[in-house]
Amino acid sequence: MSADVSTRDTMDEALRAKDAAERKFHARNMKGALRSAIKAQNLCPSLEGISQMVATLEVHLASESKIDGESDWYRILSLSASADEEEVKKQYKKLALLLHPDKNKSVGGEAAFKLVSEAWSVFV
Repeated sequence: MSADVSTRDTMDEALRAKDAAERKFHARNMKGALRSAIKAQNLCPSLEGISQMVATLEVHLASESKIDGESDWYRILSLSASADEEEVKKQYKKLALLLHPDKNKSVGGEAAFKLVSEAWSVFV
């Protein structure tokens, strides 16, 4: 088997995994969607939009965690509860750039951006 065929097969498998992630997202299966997106990313790290999709799905999955019925804002920002103000600011900026609707066209991207923005508003 030539390297071109192997590369094409890997790309096809990555695209199938990305499509599966989108289907699972629409079915509200965030864990399954994230697993499929990570599989696609591992198969083809350069797959267009895959890093944004993984970040988007991580935010959606984190938003399902509640503390006393409230959103776990630290988890949404992928931070520990002991994070200081500078860490919160740095992580918010990183996620806001990655998830901004102008740059992130992945499924659920706009909602993930809103969740991160809401988390930021809680901390400022």
